[in-house]
Amino acid sequence: MMAIELVSEHASFGGRVEFYQHVSKCCNSVMKFSVYRPPQACQSLTEAKFPVLFWLSGLTCTEENFMAKSAAQKYAAEQGLFIIAPDTSPRGLNLPGETDDWDFGEGAGFYVNATEEPWRNNYQMQDYIVDELFQLVGKNFAVDLNRAGISGHSMGGHGAITIAFNYPQQFKSLSAFAPICAPTQCPWGMKALSGYLGDNPAQWEKYDAHLLIEKTDCRLPLLIDQGSADNFLQQQLKPALLVDAGLKVNYPMTFRLQSGYDHSYYFIASFIEDHIHHHAKQLLA
Repeated sequence: MMAIELVSEHASFGGRVEFYQHVSKCCNSVMKFSVYRPPQACQSLTEAKFPVLFWLSGLTCTEENFMAKSAAQKYAAEQGLFIIAPDTSPRGLNLPGETDDWDFGEGAGFYVNATEEPWRNNYQMQDYIVDELFQLVGKNFAVDLNRAGISGHSMGGHGAITIAFNYPQQFKSLSAFAPICAPTQCPWGMKALSGYLGDNPAQWEKYDAHLLIEKTDCRLPLLIDQGSADNFLQQQLKPALLVDAGLKVNYPMTFRLQSGYDHSYYFIASFIEDHIHHHAKQLLA
């Protein structure tokens, strides 16, 4: 069993919120993640395995934000669903420029595998999610990796969609809140992709949802919620590019523009019940 260290735990809706850390081979550093263990898994005396949702958070977030602010545990408890929420980057490495900006470096790994110095030895976030964390969770918790979903917010919505599109056999359900839909076309994305991957835009394409959607074998029904009052909507998120690209290939997507909602966790908490039900419908079928 892969070594993980329990840092803290808290009762929540009959289950447990647990925080862990471990030494990551992908990121060559200590990485942290949180777990919601539903009450069914806490009480089970059998070898039962439960479905699991991987949640990817946005810029500046840690493994704690979603667990503390989303209210997802209530609905995950009703469905018997594990939730796994990793940190958004390695931390405390003292790399040059690591903490200079809130939208690049620490807290902003963008779920890519960096190829540029000084990031390439540590910022391997896509491999960390898809390979290392995925297997670590399977070995340490009563989850059924054949019933795994993925979701996220903003940078994490970008990560969830691109990972599902790049690994179409690994996940069985998909959703996102206010995802960065076209990072090759927005300031956040261009800054991150050029910094982590270099100045060749051709290397950026496998991390851009609006480009991948026309190529992927993934056909998971995609639920996206986006707030109409989101300050980042037009300049950074650009969901219309993803929606238009999806229409070209008849991708099964439900895009909901929620009137008056912004980019915050108040928005996420307002619609997380729908997303948990969306994933449960796929994972419990």
